[in-house]
Amino acid sequence: AYNVYLTTGDVSIAEKIARRVRQSSGGLRYVKALGMLVEGQAQVSMNLTDFTRTALETVVENIRNEAQRYGVAIKHSELVGLIPEAALIQAAQWYLQLDGFTPEQVLERRLDYAMQSEPAADSFLDNLAAGTATPGGGAASAYAGAMAAGLVAMVARLSTGKKKYAPVEAQMKQIAADAEDLREKFQHAIQEDIEAFDALMKAFRLPQETQAEKETRDRTIEQATLHAADVPLGVCRLAVKALKLAAQVAHQGNLNAASDAGTAGALAIAALRGAGANVRINLNDLPELEQTTAWLSELVQLEEEATSHDDELKGALLERASIATPL
Repeated sequence: AYNVYLTTGDVSIAEKIARRVRQSSGGLRYVKALGMLVEGQAQVSMNLTDFTRTALETVVENIRNEAQRYGVAIKHSELVGLIPEAALIQAAQWYLQLDGFTPEQVLERRLDYAMQSEPAADSFLDNLAAGTATPGGGAASAYAGAMAAGLVAMVARLSTGKKKYAPVEAQMKQIAADAEDLREKFQHAIQEDIEAFDALMKAFRLPQETQAEKETRDRTIEQATLHAADVPLGVCRLAVKALKLAAQVAHQGNLNAASDAGTAGALAIAALRGAGANVRINLNDLPELEQTTAWLSELVQLEEEATSHDDELKGALLERASIATPL
């Protein structure tokens, strides 16, 4: 949970702000919010279910603006539980107005990489081939997406600092930053997919001796299955973004790296197809719910959008580099 405390003890103000920001009342998507009174202080208590779609800083600024309408301000906020590192970096980048920043500029991250005794790629690939249930296709799809984003960042950086590409240098710097952000999210999704599948297997092992145990097990399996579908759906969203960036660098980036842009696109497509298959196989195990129908509809839309970006990418490769990509 993410809680924002206001400089007032009037809980009605927190309730009004919560209504304005939560999705169910027509506010921000992927935000659940309630107004509460905690130790005499008004609080907007929230769950942010997808920071990649509604950013943490967007939520905070909306609350700040709403609070000003009632003559109050944000006193402080608190985090209950864990938060993805990417969400904090994204918020810091926005508030500090950092241009061209990448997560690789965080000192501790560089130190962590340096201290790794074994390359992460080798470790992941060894685990993938180990004959265990995880990591599996979902994690591999996220890994493919991370490689796609990495190649996009590479092509964008190869397009900066060169006179020939000076007109698009600012755009390439932004693409590099966006690609790094995507790469980090893909990397997070690798572990998230593993954990989601493990949680589903754990749910299937719950006792079912009594009627109450059966009902608890069924509910837990349903929730775990939904989460096991939600994670790869997030990978699908990221994959389409990576594919769009690949098409952009193919159109305007360094011509000498055209094949790398094409490879990035192919990996993004692979990530989308693999993750999409995981979405569908998990939703097939569920009854037809409003949520499952919405997710399947979104998946189809993402696949259609990907087809459009892929066509743009192929056209750019053929026009600029005479690279035909029939598949």
